[in-house]
Amino acid sequence: MMQNLNHLTTPELKRYLSEHRNDEEAFRLGLQVLMSRRDPNAPRQPYPFDLENPESEVEAILRAKLKQAE
Repeated sequence: MMQNLNHLTTPELKRYLSEHRNDEEAFRLGLQVLMSRRDPNAPRQPYPFDLENPESEVEAILRAKLKQAE
């Protein structure tokens, strides 16, 4: 019997995905629910292949993130 994935908390849903990673249908359904919870207004990082100089730009992004964490 399939759980109602919409009622799981995000940590519970991540655990569900981990436990069902080899069950394609269960994993797909769980991932759909998890992706639907994504904040559409959350800041997005550019995809590296769209960058003019991916190596230096990704390094700059990572350095900025590390500096924020300090």
